[in-house]
Formats: sequence, structure tokens, C-alpha cells
Amino acid sequence: MTDPIVIIGAGIGGLSASIRLAAQGRQVLVLEKNEQVGGKMSEKREQGFRWDSGPSVITMLPVFEELFQAAGKDLEDYLTLEPVNPLTRYFYPDGTQLDLYSDLPATLEQIERIAPRDVEGYQRFLAYAAEIHRITGPVFIYNEPPQISRLLKVNPSDVRKVDPMRTMQQAIESHVRSPHLRQLLGRFATYVGASPYLAPATLNVIAHVELNEGVWYPQGGIYSIALALQRLAQELGVEIRTGCQVEQIEVFTGKARGVELADGSLIPAAAVIANLDVTLVYEKLLPSLPGVRKQLSNLREQESSCSGFILLLGVQEEHPELAHHNIFFSSNYRDEFDQIFRQGVPPDEPTIYVSISARSTPEDAPPGCENWFVLVNAPPLGPNYDWAAQRESYASTVLEWLARRGYDVRQSLEYQQAITPLDLEKMSNTRGGALYGTSSNNRWAAFRRPHNRCPDVRGLYFAGGTTHPGGGVPMVILSGKVASQLLQEDGY
Repeated sequence: MTDPIVIIGAGIGGLSASIRLAAQGRQVLVLEKNEQVGGKMSEKREQGFRWDSGPSVITMLPVFEELFQAAGKDLEDYLTLEPVNPLTRYFYPDGTQLDLYSDLPATLEQIERIAPRDVEGYQRFLAYAAEIHRITGPVFIYNEPPQISRLLKVNPSDVRKVDPMRTMQQAIESHVRSPHLRQLLGRFATYVGASPYLAPATLNVIAHVELNEGVWYPQGGIYSIALALQRLAQELGVEIRTGCQVEQIEVFTGKARGVELADGSLIPAAAVIANLDVTLVYEKLLPSLPGVRKQLSNLREQESSCSGFILLLGVQEEHPELAHHNIFFSSNYRDEFDQIFRQGVPPDEPTIYVSISARSTPEDAPPGCENWFVLVNAPPLGPNYDWAAQRESYASTVLEWLARRGYDVRQSLEYQQAITPLDLEKMSNTRGGALYGTSSNNRWAAFRRPHNRCPDVRGLYFAGGTTHPGGGVPMVILSGKVASQLLQEDGY
């Protein structure tokens, strides 16, 4: 019997790779240190409440459909994904409220109300973002990692349209004048843990997949995606072992030959896919070879993406004026990102995201109650902020800002849990709690992101949010696709 392909980590990237390989008739073994699959995609249940405690916004529906099609299955037989409207409800410090919809005329009606002179500019921005997607999709998103040689084959006029020389915010400001719309469109930088004042304008492509293509929510919650992928993988013959900690990747004559578990046992492998933070793999799972040491040094030198501070709140009252997805903007967006990326501290006045999945799945909260998933952007772990000492004080800061915006839930909390970057590092093995690996705050980020094929160990591949094509559930699904394709191209 041939050795299996071993996948370390049953996160979404690992499950995606396992499905594609098993659909090609390969023997696949997935090893997961936690007792459940999903990685960062997880859920929490407490006192009658349920929270999606990881990703909360789902876009790029065709990526999910294509994964199931690759296994000869229909997505609808495993998941029911329904459109969310409004996409997001935005609240501004001056009292302005703005809803965006998947229906463009409905959105334009909203914009007409607060910024009539920007109706045309907003439409031009959508067309601009869609054009970036058309050009960058084949080069940066849906296929193997980008190479300069492949980029040089792109029509020169198209390269200019990708807009790599401006920042996201500079490009946004060239389309719309309203400070409300400028702040709203800049927000999409945070989907990759970046700042709109630093990240290249090319990343305005992120706005396209939400504003032009829509937002979706699966019946039963986001975690049902992980369960659906687990079910499909196991139906295809994938073996998934949970509670199984990998201590080291065994390397012999420059090739990954298997893995060593925490109990000292060895599992041989035809090849290995690591669905983990790439830097963590180099730090903890690979032997100290010259190439490994050099690559680890390079990875450590790169700026990290932002992390997050999360509150899971069980609220004993209802707020029907809130939508499924809500954003409470800060009064000074530039200062907020300066604190995160330059000062290395969480914002004094944060922009606050509140997701209430009970809007779409009422059983996620007891009658008359709401389940609030609250997220604030924060720096990765560093010397300038002690989360162990300041966890409770920052939770109080976030709740105080919600109170100032008219949502004082402090006296009606049935349940409260704070999750800091320190917790995120431990829970999901992300270096410094950085949610998206290396930073996207420079125009070369896409080329500097770790390749899905390990350059230092043959037969080792990477999937997940810290490798190509990046973070976010659909992107991580694509990372599993790329890793499995490269593995098979290399003859393993």
C-alpha cells in the first residue's frame, strides 16, 4: 500500500485540498490538533446562544460551487447559502446611517439620500473595481501564485488599470467626495488585515466581490461550511483524525517523508500539505536546514497583518434597527490605522463591527435576545500593548464606545467573553495573532506572500490564509486547490 498524502490541519484550506485530492483517487489523511475541524472557522455555544467565532462574511459563491463540482457533487445538497440584505448597515458618528444592498438601484437610492453628487462616482468605482477583478483574477487570485514573468504578459494598458502605484484611499478619493463613502470603501482593506492608507489600490478588488457579487449566509451558521466540507471529504474516503498534534515534519534528503506526532509515533507520507501559518511551520515543524533558516529569517522580517479583538455577547434585549452585519465607524479613520500599524496599540476610538447572526438564524439566541459578535481591528502581538493585563479594560473601552453610539448593552449582558490577539495566537496557531499572515500594506505583497510550494523542502506544500492567494474563506478554499494541483503536477 502506498503512503497517504498527509494534511496537517483540518481548517478550510486543508479540507479543500483533501476533497480535491480524494476526488482524484488519492489516499488522504488529515491530522487536526483540535477536537473539531474548521481551524479559524469555529463556533461557540453558551447559555442558549450560538456565535460564529471566526469568519462572519461569506462572498465569492462560485468558489464554493466549484469545489463541490470538482468532487462531482452539488453544493445545494450540503449547504443552503442565502443572500444577506442589506449587505451591511453603516453607522457614522454624525448620526448618518447608510445601507448597502446587492440590488444596485436600492443602494443608489441610499447614496442619493446622503451624497447625491456621488451617485455617479460610486457607480464608476464599482466598474473600476470590477475591471481590476477581471484583470487580476487569473494572475493573482484563481490560479497558481503570481510571477513577474506572467504579469509581463498582461496587456500594458491592463497593467495600468490594476492601479498598483496609488493607495486604496487615493483611488477611492478620486471617485467619490463624500467622507462617508470614502470611509466605507476604505474599510475593505481590513478584509486582508491592511490599511487603506498604505495598501495598493489594486486591493480595491475586494470591494467588487462584496458590492457587485453579494454576501451570503449558510443556514445553520458559518460553521456549517466546515461541517459540510468534513462530510464531503469523509464521503470521498478522507480519514480525519482530530485531537492529533503534529510535532515535526520528517525530512530526509531534502524531501518531506512523513510527520511525527506528539506521542512520538511516525506517520509516513507521500507528500505533506501544511494548513498552518507558514511562519509557524518554519519555526516549529521543520528541521534547522540552511534554506529553512534563511526563509524563516525572511518571513520574520516581513510586517504582519493586523489582528483582532473580539467580544462574544449574549444580549438580553432586542434591537430591531440593527441588521445582520453592522459597522460603527470611528470619527478619525486615519488615526485609527496609524495606532494599529505605526504605534502598535489598539485604537482609542475603534471602528466596531457587530454581527447578529440571529437575524438570519433566529435559533442562535433565546427568544427576546440577540447574539452579538463584536470585532475591532487590533495590532498583532508586540511590545507596546499587554493584552494579558489589559483585556478587561479594552473590553470596557469597546462597550463604552457602543454605548456612546446609542447601544449601551452593559446592563443586559447574559454572557460575555473577550478574545484577544494573544488568544487568537494560541487558538489558531497564527504568529502574533495576525489574522492574515504577512501584511498587504505594500504594492509587492502579492509577490512576497509565501508560495504554496515550499521552496526548501520537496514534497511540502502550504494551504491557508498565510499563503497564496490570501485570507478569507473563499481565498483559503482556493489555496487548497492550488496546493493540491502543485502536488499532483510534481508527481506525488
